[in-house]
Amino acid sequence: MERIVKSGAGWRLGWNPQALEFKGLVGGDDWSIELTEGELDDFCRLLDQLSQTISQMADELMDGERIACEAESDLLWMQVQGFPESYTVEFILNQGRRGEGKWSVEAVPSLVPAAKMLKIF
Repeated sequence: MERIVKSGAGWRLGWNPQALEFKGLVGGDDWSIELTEGELDDFCRLLDQLSQTISQMADELMDGERIACEAESDLLWMQVQGFPESYTVEFILNQGRRGEGKWSVEAVPSLVPAAKMLKIF
């Protein structure tokens, strides 16, 4: 299996199964950080959970009401913030080296489905 790098406006995701320690990559236009396989798995799982949660909350919110939802694993913390149809995503690594990142509302609509499909071949 070969290295995969997917990118779109304002985001990048990568997977390199041959790498010894840091098999994943997440980034924006002008930043990136390599992740362990566990960190990447948690990133993709938590992003999916948060995107589903904010979508499900749409019927509960008043017009123009913003929301913030967060989720955490032992490896990282994530938050989505904004409106169900337009929100930002940010994360902070919890263990080992430290790092954090954030994606704009313009990047998120294509980032979320790409994260679901990153390791599916």
